[in-house]
Parts: sequence; C-alpha cells; structure tokens
Amino acid sequence: MRDPSQSIKSEQLGQKYDAAAPGWADKMRLLGYFDAYLGFLSADPAANLGDNALDVGCGTGAFAEARAVVQPHGSVTLLEPSESMLFRAKGALARRGIDAAIVRNWLSEFKAVQPYDCILAAHVLEHCTDPIDALRQMRELAAPGARLWLVVSKPHWCNAIIWLQWRHRTYRPDVVAKMLAQSGWGLEAEHGFPTGPPSRTSRGYRAVAI
Repeated sequence: MRDPSQSIKSEQLGQKYDAAAPGWADKMRLLGYFDAYLGFLSADPAANLGDNALDVGCGTGAFAEARAVVQPHGSVTLLEPSESMLFRAKGALARRGIDAAIVRNWLSEFKAVQPYDCILAAHVLEHCTDPIDALRQMRELAAPGARLWLVVSKPHWCNAIIWLQWRHRTYRPDVVAKMLAQSGWGLEAEHGFPTGPPSRTSRGYRAVAI
C-alpha cells in the first residue's frame, strides 16, 4: 500500500509543476538546458538513441525534443504526472514532426505495453523517495541492451537556491554510479555540461541495461 504522506507530497509536487508549466519551456531554453541536453545526446555519435524512446518525467519535453533533433525518427512516449506540462511537451514534439504518445502518470504506476530501447530521465531521481527503486523501475521498462540517458542534480551552491522551491536532492557522481550498479544498469559514460547553469547544477550519465 502506498504511504499516504508520500501520495500527498506527490500531489503537491504535481500541482507545483502544473503552476510552473506556462513559462517552463522558455525558462529551460534561456538557462541553457535544452542546449545542454542536445550536447549530451550528441556527444558520442556511436551511442544509439534507439527507435522506441520513453521520456520519464518529461516536463515540457526539452530532453525528448533534443533527442528528436539528433535522431528525428522512431516513436516517443512522454510520461509525466502534470497535465499542463504534458500538453506542452506533446506540442513541442509535434513541432519537430513527431506524434508522441502521452501518458499522465507517475513512474511507479506506469505499465508499458512493450519494452523501450531508449529511456530519458532528466532531473527525476532528485524527487524520488527511493532513487534506486526508481532506477529499477526504469530498468524493468527497458529492453536488454537499451540505454538510459540520465541527468541528475549534483552538489553545488546553485542547487541550494533551487532547493528552496523544489526541495530536491543532489547526488555526487560516485553515488549515482553505485545506484546504477545496484539497479541493473551498467554505467558507460559520464557527461559534464560545459557552460551555464547546467554546468553548475547537473551531470549526465549514460548507462546500458544489463
């Protein structure tokens, strides 16, 4: 049975994202996150982005949209509990010529029809009560050999300011590596964002389902 207090926290978080949705996409671009995601996904041309992608906690779709720029084919499913965010994410993908499937739900409650060969998750673990369990759930949604493209907040004073609004966690790279290993993912590469707020707040990790 779900912890009632966790249900309340999840609902409150969803409401906060609903309220932030109207200006979220523009804010992410202004702060350089779309370009950061684009650089991460294109850093290694040999790393396959798959043909059947799932964007977990997609927000307004910046990560999935960046993937569409690098690889403008295949199917995309957008998973997001905020209806307002989800509506804008689908629109962003449509402008890239992709008719994305949308699922309004939490990761813990999502059941896939078929496994995915690419999973995107930007700034999701920070809000999970049990991040290892969340990574295991992503692994259960992945086909063998699928890749996970993960972006996680890292310790930095900038994140202390962000915490005041979102109450998120931060994780050192060695901790993320251990969590991946404990949840069925093999870490392939880490990615440091070179400029702007993403360079101070976040780090990218590419892992393969094992």
